[in-house]
Amino acid sequence: MGCGMSTEDKEGKARNEEIENQLKRDKMMQRNEIKMLLLGAGESGKSTILKQMKLIHEGGYSRDERESFKEIIFSNTVQSMRVILEAMESLELPLEDQRMEYHVQTIFIQPAQIEGDVLPPEVGGAIEALWKDHGVQECFKRSREYQLNDSARYYFDNIARIAAPDYMPNDQDVLRSRVKTTGITETTFIIGDLTYRMFDVGGQRSERKKWIHCFENVTTILFLVAISEYDQLLFEDETVNRMQEALTLFDSICNSRWFIKTSIILFLNKIDRFKEKLPVSPMKNYFPDYEGGDDYAAACDYILNRFVSLNQHETKQIYTHFTCATDTTQIRFVMAAVNDIIIQENLRLCGLI
Repeated sequence: MGCGMSTEDKEGKARNEEIENQLKRDKMMQRNEIKMLLLGAGESGKSTILKQMKLIHEGGYSRDERESFKEIIFSNTVQSMRVILEAMESLELPLEDQRMEYHVQTIFIQPAQIEGDVLPPEVGGAIEALWKDHGVQECFKRSREYQLNDSARYYFDNIARIAAPDYMPNDQDVLRSRVKTTGITETTFIIGDLTYRMFDVGGQRSERKKWIHCFENVTTILFLVAISEYDQLLFEDETVNRMQEALTLFDSICNSRWFIKTSIILFLNKIDRFKEKLPVSPMKNYFPDYEGGDDYAAACDYILNRFVSLNQHETKQIYTHFTCATDTTQIRFVMAAVNDIIIQENLRLCGLI
């Protein structure tokens, strides 16, 4: 007798393969909901990424939603100028024009939270005048020595528009607004065939203990680092370098038993500020083993290697991107690449590749 496979056997084998492939496809469908955990130290840009997802994938912000950002933007702007003026006292930097003292008092008498639909004209005028003062500019240049909102210069440069009676926040105004995240914020959006549930957790130290154990089953971790903060100290502990804190946090997440099988995407963020700082604030002052001077590419490679080298798992892939979270065009492109990575990971986990 021949030992070749009969027609029935071939048909049966084909049916079995078809059933197995269907089971794999069903498994893939179950994985079409992507749970993504957004991690990183405070002020690394996590909330900005969530806002970008709303702009890119949810049709942006309605007029009412933009209205609701006014008070945040007003408060961010006034508070930033107050921080600079207080720093001028501690750094013993005088105003160039002493006639500005009237404007200083205008800022200091404002409440911490600015309420209303319009920034009071005397406040807008005070910020516009103070921002032109040489002493204020000198203090701004030394902002690594105190805690200043990243968006300060942007809002000061746009103060005439922000203080206008008919002001309506645009996309950049919203993206750059800052409210400290406490607790867990969830955003859902769709890219192609995948539904993303993105969770943002508070980045400050006091918030972290609340979330590690809650997210064992997430698909992907998106970890953000503000690489521009290589020369700054923590808001919560002004003895700790912010980049060192980010390295410590990344080490604990990357090698955590909770996330052994979780893919990690690393956004090395705030590249615009990083590029500006390198020539005036040498990285070697804060990382003595760095030898690249103010060369942007060398500095980027150094930071990338510092983070990726912390990975202790040979089979774990770290996917990295250099980003500017306020650049919608770039984030759209990067998130499309992230989506492709996640699809490939899903196919691999389901045995389809």
